[in-house]
Amino acid sequence: MDSSSDAGDRPWQFYHTAFTNAKAGMDGVDKEKVQRTVYEMSKGSKFFENEQRKEAFIQQKIENMRCRYAMLTEADISHFHMIADKKINELEASRVLSRTWLHVDMDAFYAAVETLENPSLKEKPLAVGSLSMISTANYKARKFGVRAAMPGFIARKLCPDLIFVPTDFKKYTHYSELTRKVFEKYDPYFMATSLDEAYLDITDVCRDRTITSEEIAEELRAAVYEETGLTCSAGVGPNRLLAKVCSDINKPNGQFVLPHDRVAVVTFISSLPIRKIGGIGKVTEHILRDVLGINTCEEMLQKSAYICALFSSCAADFFLSVGLGLGKTETPELRVRKSISTERTFPATEDEALILQRLVEIAENLSNDMAREGLTGRTLTLKVKTASFEVRSRAATLQKYICSKEDILTHASKLLKAELPISLRLIGLRMSQFCNGKFGQADPTQRTLKNFIKSGDASLKAPDSENSTCSAFSNNCRMDDRKISGSIYSSDASPTNGDACDFDESSDSDHLLVDNGRGDFPCSGSSEMNNRSEPSKCQEDAAERLRDGSSVPRTQANIIEGSEMMDTEASSISEQLKEGIDSNIDDICMMARIFDDKQQVLSNEDEQSIWINDYKCSVCGFELPPSFIEERQYHSDCHLAEKLQESLVQETSDIPQKHRITQEVQCTRGSSRKKPKTTPKDRQHLTIDLFFAKGKQNL
Repeated sequence: MDSSSDAGDRPWQFYHTAFTNAKAGMDGVDKEKVQRTVYEMSKGSKFFENEQRKEAFIQQKIENMRCRYAMLTEADISHFHMIADKKINELEASRVLSRTWLHVDMDAFYAAVETLENPSLKEKPLAVGSLSMISTANYKARKFGVRAAMPGFIARKLCPDLIFVPTDFKKYTHYSELTRKVFEKYDPYFMATSLDEAYLDITDVCRDRTITSEEIAEELRAAVYEETGLTCSAGVGPNRLLAKVCSDINKPNGQFVLPHDRVAVVTFISSLPIRKIGGIGKVTEHILRDVLGINTCEEMLQKSAYICALFSSCAADFFLSVGLGLGKTETPELRVRKSISTERTFPATEDEALILQRLVEIAENLSNDMAREGLTGRTLTLKVKTASFEVRSRAATLQKYICSKEDILTHASKLLKAELPISLRLIGLRMSQFCNGKFGQADPTQRTLKNFIKSGDASLKAPDSENSTCSAFSNNCRMDDRKISGSIYSSDASPTNGDACDFDESSDSDHLLVDNGRGDFPCSGSSEMNNRSEPSKCQEDAAERLRDGSSVPRTQANIIEGSEMMDTEASSISEQLKEGIDSNIDDICMMARIFDDKQQVLSNEDEQSIWINDYKCSVCGFELPPSFIEERQYHSDCHLAEKLQESLVQETSDIPQKHRITQEVQCTRGSSRKKPKTTPKDRQHLTIDLFFAKGKQNL
């Protein structure tokens, strides 16, 4: 596994797997003997090859981190020192010592239940599981190095007298429910993290009963034993992180109470090995140790600047919190369940009949779990692990919500048969996208593109106007007539006289002319409507000023550079100005109606998945696993947005020419148009007319 010279003589010393780490009750075990046995029994297997790949990945990650570490300059280190000090001060200010948390951990739970059912096993080394995998081992077996997550054939090599008992989860669930009845008496909102672990906030109990946390822990442990006949260990601390660490100190059937004092907390955490902290696993431990030389929690603070330099802000906050002995103290809110799953590991096999039989059992377990919680789901995901430890997942979104064993098995079989023939060692099923169950409501904080469009459209519509969409659309758009071709007039009207409109080309568009559904247009600031069949006072005033040589607002006729209004009659100009206004307002209204229509079509369409086999995008071929729920929703929304945009472009291209915003207003009578000015040869830039003319030639 390692390229060093020592690896050639004693390679097992560098062979670290999940089942070579010590658990409670394994303190006096010969670790080198366990490592050597595991190495020799695993060498040459698919598992061994997979461990080699993972170890190579870890080493590569460590080398990359070392390179980044070596590149840090003194200025960088000084900068990150300041960042680390600021983070530490902020974290220290958030320290809470007013809450009391208790962590309960049942002792070798599965093995203890089996011993309770069969007392003859009490003094014998016992493992729950089989030769392929062990779920847990009692404390007699742990003295030989046998532990959970270890293959049974390796455990038998370590302990020849080991007795195997098959798992019985119905039995374990029954005893777990008995323990939870006890927990509810001390904290109705306790947090169960597994069948045999739970966090309890005992602050109120200690205060109401005026007894210490140590007395509560003793009382609770006695109550669990009286109710179930099983022993448990407890840890008490000012937060959940410390409480969990404390519950492991005096196992089995013991407890440890950490005082609610900052000095006591800092002293306790300073010498604690980092692997004792929940959330720091094999990979993180190796990186912290091999790159920064961190082995204890206290060293997290000593190397705080390097942690801030090499890790993300979120990871740095976690590591510094660990160094300070900080953890969660608030009771978490109830989260919406998004999925439910079950999986089983078994000896690798290519026998399709046996694989399908395993699938039947898993489908039944999943169905029972869903029925227990009143759930029906629509997305079924199959997870398989091959003999070479490759993990695959395939999913299908169904047309209806299901929960029965038969329905689950029908669709799961289709997903599985698509992978056969294959050698498997694990099968799992997960159901998601629930409907009207106990946790069937969707997360209200998440929004899709469709309901975003719906909510936006709802805000645009006014209940008392026939064409309120157009009005709201116009009122929410602040147009600058110097930037947008065919824009609405800018005006500087007197607030006391709506008919006295004073057009000023230099002013901004602070007001909009709005189509009220009858074709009437109010002057800016006016409360009255002018009849569409007659020129408005604003238009007449503009025509009069044109005769006098006064400035006029930029309309579609004079936005093109160099265009001039010459030799025209005031009446023609007035009509054309009016046409420009009408076309602009009609365009805005028509665009709003098209958008509204497209949104209505989208809302009426049945939801169709764009994922081939629920894995590959049928539009662009991009692949995303079904577990990437948010990423897949974002990807689908992007394609939906593109489709909506294409539809809008297509429909607006079919609008009659007289209704387009880009329509040119003729400046003279008849159909002839004024010839645009050409660009002098000495200029470096083309006018916009020649730019588009050349573009058309290139096309």
